[in-house]
Amino acid sequence: MSLPPPTPSRRYPPVWALVSAAWIGPAILAAFQAYVQGRLGNWQPATWQSLVWEGGDWLLYAFLTPVVFWVARRYPLTRGEIAPRIPVHLMAAILLCAAWAGAGVLLRSAILPDADPPSVKGAISWFFISLPFGVAVYFAVLGVQHATAYFVEARERETQAARLSAQLAEARLGALRMQMQPHFLFNTLNAISVVVRDRDTATALRILEQLSDMLRRVMRSDRPKEVTLADELDFVRQFLGIEEIRFSDRLRPVFDIDPSLLSALVPEFLLQPLVENALRHGLAQRVTATLLRIEARREGDELVLSVIDDGPGPDGRAAEPNEGVGLGNTRERLATLYGARARLELTRTPEGGAAATVRLPYHVQEPERG
Repeated sequence: MSLPPPTPSRRYPPVWALVSAAWIGPAILAAFQAYVQGRLGNWQPATWQSLVWEGGDWLLYAFLTPVVFWVARRYPLTRGEIAPRIPVHLMAAILLCAAWAGAGVLLRSAILPDADPPSVKGAISWFFISLPFGVAVYFAVLGVQHATAYFVEARERETQAARLSAQLAEARLGALRMQMQPHFLFNTLNAISVVVRDRDTATALRILEQLSDMLRRVMRSDRPKEVTLADELDFVRQFLGIEEIRFSDRLRPVFDIDPSLLSALVPEFLLQPLVENALRHGLAQRVTATLLRIEARREGDELVLSVIDDGPGPDGRAAEPNEGVGLGNTRERLATLYGARARLELTRTPEGGAAATVRLPYHVQEPERG
């Protein structure tokens, strides 16, 4: 299972910039309130200087917001550090409130024509007036910074967990494939040895050519996790071409495949272990000709693949945990790729044979974008 390439993420302004920009809202509302109160006669008639003052005082904290974010990152309120860092943030809140009050006094004297000149007494008075609200604003901004930091951290953990899960699944599939390769080679070479003992050189060469084509597919390192049903059936036909030599005229494979399903995607090497299992427990147990039927159909959103033989049928051993490399490998691969959406069932047919049925989600390969 190859990991998908990382999706290019959109670049957003930093959170502190967004929070700083958010102070435009209170500034507009404060200026609007001053204008309405002046029109209603509750305050003096609003001038452009008074409107700038009312809104500008709020905008002053927009310039202090980055400082709050810096202090929050420098002294985060993490578990075990809350108690010793609360005094730090309380002191920072008071200092920023003093800066806000001092800047407000300077702005007032610069804008309002009838304002008193800046003085220490005026600054101290304005500081204590704005102190309760200023401290509350500081801790509100502090809370916003911590909330966004925890959100970003949670998203990063989720992304990392997803990538680790994908890497684990890929490693598991690789291990299953490596387990299947020697098992497949052993059984195929065993079939070739039968022909070699009979000194049938032409047949042996033909089988070796087929085996060479199969090995190129089995051993390549860039194998996809899924192939089309048509590709999988071609591989099964190659395998059966070798097995027909081993079993002579006793093997009669039949393919009942809906042509519209040939483009459906299935796990690579899905059918070959099922076919091999049918031969080992079906045909190998008989001395007469036997039937091997491979079917593919679609039922709703499921692709149903069946390998049916008319041998003795399952004798109960298939239900045991140790069901061999073929079926066990197939079950694990299905679980890794599709989870609970896919399953493998081994049942007895009405005629007494065995049917291995795989149900998996029906899907086709998406066309490549140019």
